[in-house]
Amino acid sequence: MTPHELLAHHDTGRFWSKPLSARQGYDNLAAYKDALAVRALRMARAEQPRGYKIGFTNRTIWPRYNVFGPIWGTVWDTTLTFCSQHHVLSLAGLCQPRIEPEIVFGFKKTPKTGATLDDIYQALDWIAPGFEVVQSHLLDWKFEATDTIADGGLHGRLIVGEKTAVDTVALSAQDLHAMLATSSVALYRDETQVEVGKGSNVLDSPLCALEHFLKELRACPGAADIQAGDVVTTGTWTDAYSVDSGQTWRASFDMPVSSLALCFEG
Repeated sequence: MTPHELLAHHDTGRFWSKPLSARQGYDNLAAYKDALAVRALRMARAEQPRGYKIGFTNRTIWPRYNVFGPIWGTVWDTTLTFCSQHHVLSLAGLCQPRIEPEIVFGFKKTPKTGATLDDIYQALDWIAPGFEVVQSHLLDWKFEATDTIADGGLHGRLIVGEKTAVDTVALSAQDLHAMLATSSVALYRDETQVEVGKGSNVLDSPLCALEHFLKELRACPGAADIQAGDVVTTGTWTDAYSVDSGQTWRASFDMPVSSLALCFEG
């Protein structure tokens, strides 16, 4: 598929006819090249990148999806929504959507070259609960890592709850890492608890996930660096669960961020 064809599948919610990973020699570098070409097409039609999503940071689900390392993709002004503690989202245009409870960060500046956890902490503005609604254009979520990269990092929508200033949550990178690593989230579907996930699932903590992502982003030819105002969502604390119209999902974190509820409609 060409980048134009990849974008058409995103726009229509249609399945791919076959995986890109079936191509001989199709590796991560080729997949990111395709993803960045799609990014250029979206920008050419006036969509604005608003940051990034990191995927497959949760090591506990790697064997389930046959992906054994993090990936990343772009978040757009057309896919990002800020809300308070509740939002209603249409499933229109999404392909096999699933929901993931995550921690989202906002940046106030670009982290310095070779950024440590301390440098990343100094570049952060706010922290918030989030739901990423992910999607796959390959039937039954059967793919290789390269497919997920070319498929926009599986990004569909990002719903971000109430923001809290990072320096009111933790006074240092070490404190933030420790708090996130030892925290948990309870995920509910229509008031039925479906899973409790831990922050340590996410590459030891979402702050560590940021550090890993930043190195990978800056090593990728043609990728745009983090800018002031960007958001980055750091990966699911639980498995990704299929969603349907009429359902309400809620994430309750045992840390100083608000809970977040998301109701789906057809």
